[in-house]
Amino acid sequence: MKFQYSSANFDSNDRAVALGAASSSLFARAQAVAAMAALHSDDVDRKARFPFEAITAARAERLLGAIVPSELDGDGARLSDIVDVCYMLGRACASTGLIYAMHQASVACIVRHGRPAAWHDRLLRRLSNEQLLLASSTTEGQNGGNIRSSAAAINVDVGRCTLEREATVISYAEYADGIVTTARRAIDAANTDQVLCVFLKGDYSLKPILAWDTLGMRGTCSAGFTLKAMGEAAQILPERYETIHVQTMMPIAHLAWSGTWAGIAADAVERARLFVRNAAQRSGGQLPPGASHLAQAIVKLRALRSLVSAAVGRFEAVSSNPLALATVEFQTYMNLLKVSASEQAVSTVMSAMRAAGLAGYRNDSEFSICRHFRDILSSPIMINNERILAGITVSSLLTATPALLRDTHNMGADTSRSCEQPAEHALIPELTT
Repeated sequence: MKFQYSSANFDSNDRAVALGAASSSLFARAQAVAAMAALHSDDVDRKARFPFEAITAARAERLLGAIVPSELDGDGARLSDIVDVCYMLGRACASTGLIYAMHQASVACIVRHGRPAAWHDRLLRRLSNEQLLLASSTTEGQNGGNIRSSAAAINVDVGRCTLEREATVISYAEYADGIVTTARRAIDAANTDQVLCVFLKGDYSLKPILAWDTLGMRGTCSAGFTLKAMGEAAQILPERYETIHVQTMMPIAHLAWSGTWAGIAADAVERARLFVRNAAQRSGGQLPPGASHLAQAIVKLRALRSLVSAAVGRFEAVSSNPLALATVEFQTYMNLLKVSASEQAVSTVMSAMRAAGLAGYRNDSEFSICRHFRDILSSPIMINNERILAGITVSSLLTATPALLRDTHNMGADTSRSCEQPAEHALIPELTT
């Protein structure tokens, strides 16, 4: 069911009702996918396998094209809705939630920066109708998580393009219908002069170079590959990657990831709550030794949810303002969101584990939090927090300390001149994720 509206035909109240109905439909479909994901989550983790059942359900429920505009047969969902879906899927299966988050970040880049180019419009319509799954390739060679630097260059000749890159991590690459990848603009271009290109399954080959046998997030199947691709030059997004990264890739990825991590933490807290309640019932009202940690877990989860919710609202408030998105202050905020959300999520799950005690520590317990704990430990390591903090330390010197307790950015208040300076032009090291 599509919820399409035009400002020419509906007033603001009608649009709010239409958006609310669309969100309700999306969440109902997401709940069906989450139920399937939860059913197979332990097996996905144990066998380190792709969550076929959950992604098949996501295709059946048409979740993969949720952020695609309605005129291209998608749902035209708001980012806040997408992050809520990541939260729902993260509660059910961390790998499924993160796969969905990474897919939506890639799709968002095409929606916001590939249009109105005909090739990308056709891709988005096909993605909606066929429910294509997109993977992302930004990690390469010795660059680690520095996605603002590419070693491999794309070669363009007579309307065609070719690329070969050593990608040390491409999550779910072998199961995706296409790969969105960064590359140097040309052989003689600087490492930071990048483009973003979309290759579909028939356009590329993958040669495994690194396996994926990890502590957590095992179902993301984030192995390393030599990627060899060939396609039309039109498959390169028309905007430079520096702009795409600042306005879309980094903030939306961090928001969607954070939603997933909050979902993992939420399910851990719920398991701890059920354990404490059941233990109290069995003992005539006597609370178990770790019960005090449940209160801490609940408080931390509320803070985490508020953190992510506020960041989503802030992004949506300025999403159509390229200058606001590019400020040092906003870029620092979105980078710090990733750091804060990941650290808070780990702390929340740890408190839940301590509340559940041995029942949470056991793999064979109905209150087990083992999978959640292993999965959430990946969050500070994905684009390492230390890398982000190193970049932010210098840029933070340009960001004034707030004068008021409340965030005034949406209240019409002036910001300092330093905060308004575009990140791409500031005299600081490139902000990286």
